[in-house]
Amino acid sequence: MVVDRDELLTLYEQMAVIRRTEKAAHDLFLSGLVKGTTHLAAGHEAIAVGASAALRPDDYVFATYRGHHHAMARGATPEECLAELMSRATGLCKAKGGSMHLTKASLGMLGSYAIVGAHLPMAVGAAWSARLRGTGQIAVAFFGDGATNIGAFHEALNLAAVWKLPVLFVCENNLYMEYTPIADVTAVARPAADRAPAYGIPGEVVDGNDVVAVKEAVAALAQRARAGDGPALLEAETYRHFGHSRADPATYRPAEEVERWLKHDPLDLARGRLAELGVPEETVTAADERARDVVQKAVEAAKNAPPPDPGEALTDVWADGGAAWRT
Repeated sequence: MVVDRDELLTLYEQMAVIRRTEKAAHDLFLSGLVKGTTHLAAGHEAIAVGASAALRPDDYVFATYRGHHHAMARGATPEECLAELMSRATGLCKAKGGSMHLTKASLGMLGSYAIVGAHLPMAVGAAWSARLRGTGQIAVAFFGDGATNIGAFHEALNLAAVWKLPVLFVCENNLYMEYTPIADVTAVARPAADRAPAYGIPGEVVDGNDVVAVKEAVAALAQRARAGDGPALLEAETYRHFGHSRADPATYRPAEEVERWLKHDPLDLARGRLAELGVPEETVTAADERARDVVQKAVEAAKNAPPPDPGEALTDVWADGGAAWRT
């Protein structure tokens, strides 16, 4: 195992912070403080945290509208994320992005994208840029199983393979494309991994709820990409604890399926690994308490943050932060 007990405890605490932040977002939505909708990633934490732990700080990450966990895994704070969801001036995008567009370019988090599959070709472009500049960076595109039936998925894989680019495609397969089981509308058993060979690239499957397994898999594929061996695809099997969005009670999912997956919770798996490594239960409890305190403080700070200045609405259009497009 490439993760020792201290690192695993750190990864566990990161997942605990993300889980509590997602719960806070849920509660704030129900209380009317989060407008619009949210797409929660509770249950997906191990994918974001494990993958990020295997990447360099300057690597590029692209996520879907279900991207809170990726933003935080790359270094965005719970306060920044919750303030963005609550349309506060201190939000990650200064209240201009909301839940579906969390972005922190300074940390390589190049956005969450609401158009299904649209960011995959963008990740290919980022990888092409890294290759031209000789930086050794890689780009990682996270996407849902539904995106595997989108044309942009196939176009991105094809071009990345043709140009042998340092890009990693990671499918967060939670079994459902919104409300429809992916298995009902896809000809292959593995919607992502089974299609990779058609483009001459590796397609692997990993337990997306096992943070250690995810880190190991991403680390190996990232090393391969940096060595010039081209793109790869990783299908991470997981399950969302909430519905597709806050408007979805998820009653279409069989009760026994939900129960089975909830017993395979990423945090529970990490706790089990920590116990196997001899980490005392009170040490894990202390990590949980720190996570709780961080999120509680983030909620209060976001609630008390000022609303955005309407005069700032047209800024940040260009990379220099200006609004030169108007002239």
